[in-house]
Amino acid sequence: MMKRVLFIIAVFTGLQTSVWGQEKQMARADEAYAEYSFKPAIDIYQKVLDRGFESADLLRKLGDSYYFNANYIKAAEYYQQLEQNYPGEMTAEYYFRYAQSLKSMEDYQKSEMAFKRFSELSSAEDARVKRFKSQQDYMDEIASNSGRYDLREFQYNSVYSDFAPTYYKEGLIFSSDRDTGNLARYRHTWNSQDFHDLYKLNADSISENQVTKLSNVNSKLHESTSVTTKDGSVIYFTRNNITERKYKRDEKGFIRLKIFRAKWIDGSWNELEELPFNNDSYSVAHPALSPDEKTLYFASDMTGSLGQSDLYKVAINEDGTFGSPQNLGPTINSEARETFPFITQDEILYFSSDGHPGLGGLDVFATNIENSNYTKSVINVGQPVNSSFDDFSFIIDEESREGYFASNRTSGMGGDDIYGFLETRPLVFECLQPLSGTVRDRISNQILVGATVKVIDESNTELISAITNSEGMYTLSCDCNQGNFVRAATQGYIPAEEYLGKSDGKPRVIDFYLERETVTAGFGDDLAKLLQLSTIYFDFDSFRIRPDAELEFQKVIAAMEKYPSLKIVANSHTDSRGPDAYNLWLSQKRAQATVDYMISKGISADRLQGKGYGETKLINNCDDGERCSKEQHQLNRRSEFIILE
Repeated sequence: MMKRVLFIIAVFTGLQTSVWGQEKQMARADEAYAEYSFKPAIDIYQKVLDRGFESADLLRKLGDSYYFNANYIKAAEYYQQLEQNYPGEMTAEYYFRYAQSLKSMEDYQKSEMAFKRFSELSSAEDARVKRFKSQQDYMDEIASNSGRYDLREFQYNSVYSDFAPTYYKEGLIFSSDRDTGNLARYRHTWNSQDFHDLYKLNADSISENQVTKLSNVNSKLHESTSVTTKDGSVIYFTRNNITERKYKRDEKGFIRLKIFRAKWIDGSWNELEELPFNNDSYSVAHPALSPDEKTLYFASDMTGSLGQSDLYKVAINEDGTFGSPQNLGPTINSEARETFPFITQDEILYFSSDGHPGLGGLDVFATNIENSNYTKSVINVGQPVNSSFDDFSFIIDEESREGYFASNRTSGMGGDDIYGFLETRPLVFECLQPLSGTVRDRISNQILVGATVKVIDESNTELISAITNSEGMYTLSCDCNQGNFVRAATQGYIPAEEYLGKSDGKPRVIDFYLERETVTAGFGDDLAKLLQLSTIYFDFDSFRIRPDAELEFQKVIAAMEKYPSLKIVANSHTDSRGPDAYNLWLSQKRAQATVDYMISKGISADRLQGKGYGETKLINNCDDGERCSKEQHQLNRRSEFIILE
């Protein structure tokens, strides 16, 4: 094969798990309390709901209470009720928990429907249908990556060798040793095949022939891989070591490869120059440009290479000069051959290698060169691009998902043939996303030492866990190519979780603030805070109980019914607008209205007191003479529930 001859001339080829569904339910509070204890609160919320006082927030909390206790049947019941009665309040996260609950019930049809709705509400980056995949041997990995490409015929192949396609204007440039009708043909003495030249295909609308040779670039020896800038003004290409029509050999008698650069000036390629890091004693070949065209990638066996040929990069300065070549390192390069680089717009490096596990010969591999968090940073792209033969010079347009590569598989016309393809399924890189944070008490902000933080996949399988240290901190990681739950839990607290979808693997800090499962209260404590009530507000210059406050009142009433000896004082406040004396009177009327409402619902009057404070206890700076918005004044028109005994 002509490709292999080119390689010979150049010396190098140029080419702790458990299912969270089994997690124990949260312990029930001991009924014999020495002090008053409150659960926020399946029993209280359920009682409120049973009385007909319903809200989206109430249904969410009930659903979550059962969900975190692995009671997926009840969780699904309340998530379904939330969806039916408050569809606008059913966020993506709650659709996902609903789908998870249904899946755990083996109701896969409904789960799929809920997940579909979740997908519609989620960003395009979310990929929560992917399940965690454990480490597999390389043949299984190749098999899992296979079947992602539909191959297409490239009608411009010849009976000779055609390879190294690269995008150019609206068409391609590729290398071939085909006969284009020249009277004088340069043939290699080892196999009587022609040397390779660069051809362009459908690149110029004015061309009469679809395939024509590039002008002022080809020589009597080999020209192979090339790349042009997006505007078509500069071309980099590979050529045998030839200067002024004389080729040069190294000390062993081999003709090495070099990269040359030319500029498109006045309708042709001119100002031809070889790059400064070329050398007569080693090969530099197969150029590729980064998306911003500020970095040139190439293959070389220069001093310091790990194998027969390595991949390198070099900075292209603004003035057209170059920096120092840098080896891409042992993750990409091996003791064998890494060659034919290509960089996509998303910074994915495709290359060919016979040093990474493959199907035989050169296989095409991919790696994300901008993300160091990928655990499997080099991936075999699988069949049908790869085969037991040499497969190389892979390029792809990420927008259309169409591309080309070359192979010497026996199904082709010539020694090497170009194949087109359509990528039908994107390549996925396995990566780890570092996670860290603290776990704290939501009310006191106290750190929680010994809390457990778990990563759980979308099948409710625990993948990894960590324990918070003496500073309440944890560190762990998760697979950033799939959806994961990060869940914090500790004894005496309601678990909390956050969902992480597909990401770029950058570190995330997630702090958890856990609600107490049982809250001990005493004299002077604010019942509203302990029950996490929404603040009860009044309209301006009014002491009427607003409809939006009734649900919160019902929570207080339910708590007082549960604890018959509980006594409270309802403190009411006004904003600073209006005379002080009038505000004091108004606040007392609000306090009395609060007490009267609760008495009307069955709470004994001897368990309730009401006290108005007027504008004496503002919670912000909206005092007399200060300009504040309506919303800021609203914050001061409130009621509190303070425990007396």
